[in-house]
Formats: sequence, C-alpha cells, structure tokens
Amino acid sequence: MPTNPKQIALFDLDNTLIEMDSDVAWAQYLVELGVVDRDWYSRRNDEFYAKYKAGTLSIFEFLEFQLKPLATHSPAQLHAWRDTLITERIAPKISQSARDLVESHRAAGDLMAIVTATNRFITAPIAELFGIENLIATELEEKDGRFTGRPEGVPSFREGKITRVAQWLAQRDTALEAFERSYFYSDSLNDLPLMSRVTHPVVVNPDPSLLAHAKAQNWPVILITSQA
Repeated sequence: MPTNPKQIALFDLDNTLIEMDSDVAWAQYLVELGVVDRDWYSRRNDEFYAKYKAGTLSIFEFLEFQLKPLATHSPAQLHAWRDTLITERIAPKISQSARDLVESHRAAGDLMAIVTATNRFITAPIAELFGIENLIATELEEKDGRFTGRPEGVPSFREGKITRVAQWLAQRDTALEAFERSYFYSDSLNDLPLMSRVTHPVVVNPDPSLLAHAKAQNWPVILITSQA
C-alpha cells in the first residue's frame, strides 16, 4: 500500500460486507446455548433490531443489553463461543462479491477500514477474514482482564462514526477531507451522517427507505450477495 494513499475506502460490516447482522447473530447464539433467558432475551433482541432498522435505536440502551453477558462469563469461554459462531455461521456468509469489492480497493492502494457499530470483540476476527487491518468498532471496557459490560469511549454509531473516523485519521496525521476520493459503503439509514461526509457514498443492499434516499441523492446502489 502506498505510504500516502490518495483514496480511502470505509466499509460498514453488518448486511454490507456480510449477509447478516453479527450483533443479532451473537445474541441468537447465546439464546441457543441457553446462557441467557430465551424468551426475554430473544424478544428484547428483536425489539432493538427493529429500532435499529427504523433509525430510532438508543445506542447506550442497546449496549447495556448487548454487553451484559460479556461481564458474566470468562474470557476463555466467551472466545470459544465467538470463534465457533464466526467459523460456523459468519464466515460462510462472506460472499465472493464482498471479497472482490475489498480487493478492488486493495489493488488500487486505498487506505481501508471497517467502520461498524458492533463491538470489537465480535468484529475483530471478521475484519481479519477480509484482511483489513483497520477496524473502527465500539470499544469495550475491561478491568482485571475481564469485560465490565460497559462500552469505552464514543460508540461507533451514527454521528459517532464520524467522530471515531476523525480520531483514527488524526492519529495518522490526516483527515477525511485530505483524500482525493473517500468511499463509504453501507446498508443502513443510521450511516447517513458518515455517508454525507464522504465524496463517494455507496448504498449496499438497501431497504426501501434507504433506496429512496439514495435515488434522491443520486448515490450509486450495489448488491453484495452470495448470488452476485
């Protein structure tokens, strides 16, 4: 990769590079394992996902729910569960079209990063599957080698993605505006703040409301699926 790339490519993760929501998949997996109350946890998980899709999710309310199981189990057990989830359910959902998209930017020498609201514990191994070393995700607080069940810093969600990208680039002595072209690929209405900041927003696998917005803004729309 060039020392000073002229382009930057940012990728949302869930339902963009992978054909599923990894947050939801993790919650469903915990239900199947029987380590959380099936009825209550499933219902709350569905409620939060509906709010996310509608663009009305309170990120801190969701994180209080989503991160609590991380504080009640040992790191070794959590890693074992996560690794099984990724191997058996997430890795198979990575399509060739998603890999090709990433590789097109890699071949161009672009600076790349995954920018996701899902926490780093779940998403770091997924970023590795794509060979993308830069991951901007919701960070988790740890104490004495265990997760506390609380986020650390600014969650990478909605306007928080702008903040976190700016912080990351500042560490590299640059800014989003310094690139000749900046791309952000996303499926979510929640990502409109960051999509509006890049020079080349690209809508991926949109629902009807996001598709309507993309058409109104004349943004390109692409499909990334295992059938593509």
